[in-house]
Amino acid sequence: MAAELHVELVAADRSVWSGEATLVVARTTSGDIGVMPGHQPLLGVLESGPVTIRTSEGGTVVAAVHGGFISFADDKLSLLAEIAELADEIDAQRAERALERAKSDSDAAAERRADVRLRAVAVR
Repeated sequence: MAAELHVELVAADRSVWSGEATLVVARTTSGDIGVMPGHQPLLGVLESGPVTIRTSEGGTVVAAVHGGFISFADDKLSLLAEIAELADEIDAQRAERALERAKSDSDAAAERRADVRLRAVAVR
């Protein structure tokens, strides 16, 4: 049996995903980080970006995450996000319209959120 880590991806308003994984890749203020079982303990600040989870069953879960924290110890990884949504929940056409609207309104924060959502959909 391959080594696993338990992952909890939680947004401010709900639990987004929970399960066993072999690898999680996320963007932090220090850069992209990959966490595997046995990783050194860590605590970091999440940047907006896609989070990719390689599940123990061989599948891939992708989520668009906007801010928050990442914590890992004793093969338990917690991703506590301000906003998070699974790529499967994202309507790509709606996200594209939101991106265009944000660009025309010169709303950098909304543009960043829409871009992350589209990148998460592209990864899945």
